[in-house]
Amino acid sequence: MSILNIFSKRQKALRGEIPDVYQYETIPEVLKVQIIHIIKDTVGTITGGGYNTSLSDSVYHEVNKKLSKEYGQFSLSNIHDKAIFEAVYEYFFDENDVEKCLDIIELTFRLIDTSVRENYYRFEREQGTTQSPQSAIDELNIRFKEHGVGYEFSDGEIIRIDSQFLHSEVVKPTLNVLQVSKFLEGAKQEFLSAHSHYRHKKYKESLNECLKAFESTLKAICKKHDWDHSENNTAKKLLNICLTNGLVPSYMQEQFNQFLGLLSSGVPTIRNKESGHGQGAEVKNVSPELVSYTLHLTASNILFLSECEKKL
Repeated sequence: MSILNIFSKRQKALRGEIPDVYQYETIPEVLKVQIIHIIKDTVGTITGGGYNTSLSDSVYHEVNKKLSKEYGQFSLSNIHDKAIFEAVYEYFFDENDVEKCLDIIELTFRLIDTSVRENYYRFEREQGTTQSPQSAIDELNIRFKEHGVGYEFSDGEIIRIDSQFLHSEVVKPTLNVLQVSKFLEGAKQEFLSAHSHYRHKKYKESLNECLKAFESTLKAICKKHDWDHSENNTAKKLLNICLTNGLVPSYMQEQFNQFLGLLSSGVPTIRNKESGHGQGAEVKNVSPELVSYTLHLTASNILFLSECEKKL
């Protein structure tokens, strides 16, 4: 990864022109160009001759095919007039819909993280690529931060960042735990789904996925240790089962009883009151601030419980 701390960048920092608050409504053209450079350096742009498809072509065709189908189009752009790379990323550059731009970034970097990573040396040899997949992902996330755009690519998905401190101290460690703890695979998928719904402003759906991830963590711990429980147990019941079976050290019992009260009035209750029931005659609006709070509370709870489980 080569990110230069050039003179103009240093001067902007001295003048306080570096954004310190995230925005989510636009992706600056400069950032789009930088992202295209990263993709070219990592995937390459050499096309196959005749009916042959090059390694890079296969990646760009996959992006075009999958997103065209999702958008109900035959193609993202007119491929007959240009190379597939140009067709896809000219569309990306000209697109003003932030969510569609993030769709292209997410799918491209997911392929970089899988297909390109698995065939890295072939891409390097046949495409002359100069940037590794991990370096590309790291640079993408740094570029997002440089431009004050509140998103990050993590675990194959673009997730929204509201607070850099909370993200680095709570969300990322939680994702790491969910990634390495295979028995928490269900909780991982639900937690990522909650972030995906949040990014797409589906706030009620996000709250539902938060509770699912939280409950799945508790159920997975109970199942791993063969503690008597039911698949239909509520979050409160599951928490009591985990307490009874010593998930928390005895000297922390009283503190955790208080924490249990916080959990019981936190994630589960927020979900039940705001999302889990019929809304009646009036449409209930769930604020993004509430969902952000719930996401971070869910992450903190999952991280805490998983760390306790490791000590059993």
